[in-house]
Amino acid sequence: MKHVIATLALVVLLSIPAQAVSVTGRIRFTGRAPGVAVQTIVYAEALDGNRIQPGQFKLIQRNKSFVPHVLAIPAGSTVSFPNNDPIFHNVFTLSTPGPFDLGLYRAGTSKDRVFKAPATYRVFCNIHPQMSAFVLVVPTSYITEADASGMYRLDLPAGRYRITAWSERAEPSSVEWTAAVSGAAVPDVTLDESKFVETSHKNKFGQDYPKAAYDTKKN
Repeated sequence: MKHVIATLALVVLLSIPAQAVSVTGRIRFTGRAPGVAVQTIVYAEALDGNRIQPGQFKLIQRNKSFVPHVLAIPAGSTVSFPNNDPIFHNVFTLSTPGPFDLGLYRAGTSKDRVFKAPATYRVFCNIHPQMSAFVLVVPTSYITEADASGMYRLDLPAGRYRITAWSERAEPSSVEWTAAVSGAAVPDVTLDESKFVETSHKNKFGQDYPKAAYDTKKN
């Protein structure tokens, strides 16, 4: 009986979340061109182990664009790719470790994909070369987006974390920090965008898109 009570007490203790701590921080940018607006993702990994909670997310195809341009999700999450355009689309990625091709599908339909492994996936449409997006899969559920000035806020259980900033124009940058009291500021993280070079991409066959695909009036 004592063993049962002790076991139940342990379960109750484990089910009680650690005290939440609201922290703020700033991402600083070097080498960014004036007037450039880029989504900056910030995520925190608990150094004593993460409890990842996968979820359901959408990357919408609308006006021959992906919305949002950057989608950050916990590993194991499912992403739906609804086609909200009155035309066909063909979503694909050649990114490792999980290249996929959802094939051609019509307006008003959707296809899903589970993203199991943490990685950065560049997503495109095989018909419309102007369509591109990023699915950033991270090993944590603590994810947020910095505002235009680089400021962000995260609500975390008290503990020690690796806090990482990500932008499509820079290598990720991290800082280790202990979240102890609400209102505390995380040390600044710097992203260096000075080496960013815009590059074109191939279609799902690894070939150049036909010239007709770039005619936005006809395609």
